[in-house]
Amino acid sequence: MTAIPPRTGARLLVDQLLAQGIERLTCVPGESYLSVLDALHGSGIDVVVCRHESGVAIMAEAAGKLTGRPGIGFVTRGPGVANAVAGIHVAKQDSTPMILFVGQVARGMRGRDAFQEVDYRATFADLAKWAVEIDDAARIPEIVARAFRVAMQGRPGPVVIALPEDMLDDEAVAADAPRIEPAEPAPSATDMDELASRLARARSPLVLVGGSRWREADRDRLAAFAERFDVPVANSFRRAGLFRADHPAYAGELGIGANPALTARIRGSDLLLMIGGRLSEMPSQGYTLLGIPEPGVPLVHVHPDAAELGRVYQPTLAIQSAPGPFCTALGTLSPAGTHRGERMAQAHADYRAWSDRPGPQPGSFQYGEVMLWLRDRLPPDAILCNGAGNFATWIHRYHRFRGFGTQLAPTSGSMGYGLPAAVMAKRQNPDRIVLAFAGDGDVMMTVQEFATAVQYDVPILVVVLDNGMYGTIRMHQEREYPGRVSATGLRNPDFRALAVAFGGHGERVERTEDFAPAFERALASGKPTMLHCLVDPQALTPTRTLDAIRDEALAHRRSG
Repeated sequence: MTAIPPRTGARLLVDQLLAQGIERLTCVPGESYLSVLDALHGSGIDVVVCRHESGVAIMAEAAGKLTGRPGIGFVTRGPGVANAVAGIHVAKQDSTPMILFVGQVARGMRGRDAFQEVDYRATFADLAKWAVEIDDAARIPEIVARAFRVAMQGRPGPVVIALPEDMLDDEAVAADAPRIEPAEPAPSATDMDELASRLARARSPLVLVGGSRWREADRDRLAAFAERFDVPVANSFRRAGLFRADHPAYAGELGIGANPALTARIRGSDLLLMIGGRLSEMPSQGYTLLGIPEPGVPLVHVHPDAAELGRVYQPTLAIQSAPGPFCTALGTLSPAGTHRGERMAQAHADYRAWSDRPGPQPGSFQYGEVMLWLRDRLPPDAILCNGAGNFATWIHRYHRFRGFGTQLAPTSGSMGYGLPAAVMAKRQNPDRIVLAFAGDGDVMMTVQEFATAVQYDVPILVVVLDNGMYGTIRMHQEREYPGRVSATGLRNPDFRALAVAFGGHGERVERTEDFAPAFERALASGKPTMLHCLVDPQALTPTRTLDAIRDEALAHRRSG
């Protein structure tokens, strides 16, 4: 047996990342982990340097969504990790595998409130699946292997690992850990027999898909099941890539402002099969769609984490299984004269009608018409990214996602997500079109990562929808306090000029007919681009103007 030479903690750490197949990571450099940066030199790992720690964490989270394995980020201690919290929160709520490494003060200084010292175990007790500090360099392979397993297994999520500065310089003898693959819980034969029996008796079943841990093959197997059993399939909020929108079984997205026909169909279902999702606040329409704890409809809940089964809704049948083994098991079931084809066709027709064409809105730039043009123009594998804001409503309702993994959007509703996520998506998939949609308030939270796109020649297209305000908050403000505008107005830069100043390409779009040629010029430029689209402030939702929302609130107050 060949003797294992001693390695520094920093070298051990980088070697563990290589052993786990990590090809890319994000960081903002810091003196607290300089030795890791040195160990990364020449390692073959693509190190993407970001301009703010929120960008580090969001890009790492996006990598986790895209690959199913933990996205990796490095930030420095104290203020650095505080800036990264937004991305950690996304990873938690979106069930995304991610590992964030954080510099820490030297071991001999802990407990003195040293420069930028943080107790990471206490700080991330709620935000992370596991927070740990490595005191002994010899334990790095053990702890990193466990971190990969924790991040991926059950309900995936973020892990935070603190690295004391002096520990990284220690030398230790330790073998590399093996590559970790997550445990894949599978349904029992009894589970599937019970499901088959319920499917045979159901007249109006519906499948709702969500969560993470999906692969494209799982989606294909689910589609085959839906065709054989004549069962409509809806996806949960911002999980559009889990089922093709052009499939005859597709019933739409259960998200914010969902199609009333879809919510009625779920309430009227005599078998709701929920695979991978949790039916949390947004898809459940504020926890009003189903009863709690008794859902009010027969519920079969399939989830890889036993802790999520019965956490909110008590299911008729709870099945602990990852989507892969469960969708494989669906292929073993035989339909018995379902006669539900007409119901499935109606569900798809309702979706098509709901997502067909938006009506006209105030202003010379018709965002809805632009979405229809993009729907026809973009290839099926184009990746669409967005943060939070009313602008996202048009994407979810009118774009018909067809490719697997083509939507990167935070179910947590985190602003600033779209641009950094697009940088990672394009870095991972250089041959695919990647668009980031962002409101004016949304984009300014992470606009500095456009410089990262320029630095690494990552030609993303950022569509900035500028209405001069925090639109979602203004909408709620007009509903609750009509006519009393406070803290929601914005004065914005010229985003076209800003893109050019960064070294990218910029276009200003004031009319609907100007968008298509600007888009084509952006693609032809080969540069990161911002398309600065001027949106009328009245065009707040696809169906309601700002004045209409205010007038309705005022009328309600007068009548009440």
